[in-house]
Amino acid sequence: MRRIIAVAATGLGLAGCSSFSTDYFKPTPPPVQLQLESVPPGAEARTSFGPSCKTPCSVTLTAPEGGFTVNYTLNRFQPATVPVQVIRTPGDLLTASTTKIDPNPVVAELQPAGPPPKAARKPMRPKKPKKPVNDAAAPGAGSAFPDPGQAAPPASSTR
Repeated sequence: MRRIIAVAATGLGLAGCSSFSTDYFKPTPPPVQLQLESVPPGAEARTSFGPSCKTPCSVTLTAPEGGFTVNYTLNRFQPATVPVQVIRTPGDLLTASTTKIDPNPVVAELQPAGPPPKAARKPMRPKKPKKPVNDAAAPGAGSAFPDPGQAAPPASSTR
């Protein structure tokens, strides 16, 4: 009976070790405060991985590996995109790891949108040419219906 208990305990111990990972000891990256600004203020600033706000503002985020972008949009202004780099410094036994975002604050200068492109404009209709006025022609001469004030032409007989 002792052998069965010893084998069961050893089996459970080995099963637990097989699912053991060192990821449990890696600290999660600390959240970072990111300042977002635009010229003019009031633009919608959206990061490429989700968080957004109206400038000037700040968002708290867990910076992704590598870099990301911040897209700015505002009515009557051209959109702008600013690349952002994430710089991680690994820690050691005595110092904690650090995460820096460059640039911080992220500032975009939005340019006014010009007139809409030609394809988006409504095409102009050409003006209709005026008909030449002929003083010699009798009024209603070109009409299929005679002028009511004018006498009817004499009926011709073909006998």
